[in-house]
Amino acid sequence: MERTLIAETPAHAGEDVLIRGWIDIRRDHGKLVFLDIRDHSGKIQSIVLPGSDAIAAVADVRGEYAVEIEGLIKERPEKMRNADLPTGGVELEVKSIRVLGKPSVEMPIDVSQTDLGVNLDTLLNHRTLALRNAKVRAIFTIYSEVLRSYDEAMRAGGFVEIKTPKILGSATEGGANFFKIKYFDRDAFLAQSPQFYKQAAMSAFERVFEVGTVFRAEPHFTTRHVNEFTGLDAEMGFIGGMEDIMVELERTMKHIFRNISEACKTELSSYGESVPNDVAIPRIRLSEAEEILRAEYGKELENHDIDGEGEKMICEYVKKTFGSDLVFLTHYPTKLRPFYSMPSKTDPSITETFDLLFRGVEIASGGQRIHEADILVENIRTFGLDPEDFKDYVDIFRYGAPPHGGWGLGSERIVQKLLGLGSIKEAVLYPRDVKRLTP
Repeated sequence: MERTLIAETPAHAGEDVLIRGWIDIRRDHGKLVFLDIRDHSGKIQSIVLPGSDAIAAVADVRGEYAVEIEGLIKERPEKMRNADLPTGGVELEVKSIRVLGKPSVEMPIDVSQTDLGVNLDTLLNHRTLALRNAKVRAIFTIYSEVLRSYDEAMRAGGFVEIKTPKILGSATEGGANFFKIKYFDRDAFLAQSPQFYKQAAMSAFERVFEVGTVFRAEPHFTTRHVNEFTGLDAEMGFIGGMEDIMVELERTMKHIFRNISEACKTELSSYGESVPNDVAIPRIRLSEAEEILRAEYGKELENHDIDGEGEKMICEYVKKTFGSDLVFLTHYPTKLRPFYSMPSKTDPSITETFDLLFRGVEIASGGQRIHEADILVENIRTFGLDPEDFKDYVDIFRYGAPPHGGWGLGSERIVQKLLGLGSIKEAVLYPRDVKRLTP
């Protein structure tokens, strides 16, 4: 008999089927044994009747046993149907059961609970087991949809997917937040971003995107930072200015949220959350945001740089004023941006750059880049760096490149803020931070 997925069982009422999955919950009622079985497609309740051939085989079966079951799909009486479960109108009468795999240790957490009710360290220390919990799995079902939708939006916009090196000869962003590694007989660095390579690819393909790993050696102990994350990057050529980039990113974000709303209703419901309203994302200059924070909240920015508290406040203001969960903050000071950021023509002390904030947290950073080699070399020197260390990068523009720009978008932060998770680490399958390298 071929395997039937649990989600397909309602279409097989009155038929014998074979299913494979895990025991989610076991319940004994007198001589009756009830087993909730789950596979990747869903969950179904099964019943083992006294006197059946399966009653002896099920004696020692418990939660998280991997099993193969043959049985009869039966329609349940109307009053016993579970409207919250796609298979709630049917149940499986077990005829035979075979154990395929079973736990050999005591379970450290009970993954059958709706909420695990454990602290973050316990959750991550037992990550592989915790991922079997339905609510935890919901995070990564939504995460999967973020990745799929981003890919779909990029291709629809004419972007070509690329994969860039993660072992580099120089630190992309400069500064000190890089991991140095030994590469045969010389030093190398883990990529802080795909910035240089996506600009190089843009000069050939015009529009490129990448879903790839990013490494940041920042000793943060916050709810929104990890040291290894998955970036959703894009770069586009022949732009008229920074606004073209924001338009493209806004289109992309709305596509992602629209798809999640349609494909992940159950997962969103389990967290009591919804996607943002489909309204235009406001654009606010950082200098204007500074005035708003001062007038509305009495908050002063240090060195004209917005901090986490300020981001939360400006998002609160934007939600109240514009009804949007997102906002673009634009025109950051030159000293706060990477050396390749395009200075504004009217004021070189600020740049044609932006951050995209979502429910109080920056999820993307981007802007227009310098595309003329001589200006780029001058800017590298201004930042106290040696142009010779960036020769291959500068050569991109010596060969001729159009006005261009792009963004780097944090995939995990989207999920964190969408579901209201307490820490970004909950949205990373196996997070890496200052102290955590396992599991």
